[in-house]
Amino acid sequence: MPNRITTIGFDADDTLWQNEQFYRLTEQRFVDLLKDHTDANELPARLLAAEKRNLGLYGFGIKGFTLSMIETALEVSGGSLPPSVIAEILAAGREMLGHPVEPLPNVQETLEALAGRFRLVMITKGDLFDQERKLAASGLGDFFAAIEIVSDKTMSTYERIFSQHGDGPSRSLMVGNSLKSDIVPALAAGSWGVYVPHTLTWSFEHHEKPEGHPRFREIADLSQLETLLRNIGG
Repeated sequence: MPNRITTIGFDADDTLWQNEQFYRLTEQRFVDLLKDHTDANELPARLLAAEKRNLGLYGFGIKGFTLSMIETALEVSGGSLPPSVIAEILAAGREMLGHPVEPLPNVQETLEALAGRFRLVMITKGDLFDQERKLAASGLGDFFAAIEIVSDKTMSTYERIFSQHGDGPSRSLMVGNSLKSDIVPALAAGSWGVYVPHTLTWSFEHHEKPEGHPRFREIADLSQLETLLRNIGG
């Protein structure tokens, strides 16, 4: 079967384990810290604008998020914040870097079932040290034939990875919770894209579903992946 799927890529954050919830909790802590210095209702939008502005400098991940919180705090306060508030923001960032790794439901069982039949590749973006820490803490590393921690996920990212670690994009499938990063560019590379929605997804990662694409699929959780693979020739 020349078109049979042989390689499966998995996103990590909010696909294999919880991640976004820690950003949301820290953002609320940030708002509480600054509510006496500015309109608290405007802070999430100001912080998001700073994050987007800084992606090209700091990349994705907790360290960039922390720097964006500090930048936003200084902006909204006119630089008048006491050092204790900056120290609190830095402490919040450090706590995020030590948060526990909580695998999502059905992850372990799905990887166990697929690891012997497909080449599994973890494809995640963010801070190298933090992603390596989470992978080690998850206990899932042995299921993967390769680990790719990238600065961003684009069509060329998937072309390279699926050619290097598999039989090319056309015989590969990408699984993830971000339409913008995991699904749309993988489809553009010629792969299958399986969308697994998460209850919390950063607004930057939102994208319209490519409903009409012949290689786009959506499942409720990873327990449905094996059945999907059988249906599409995996």
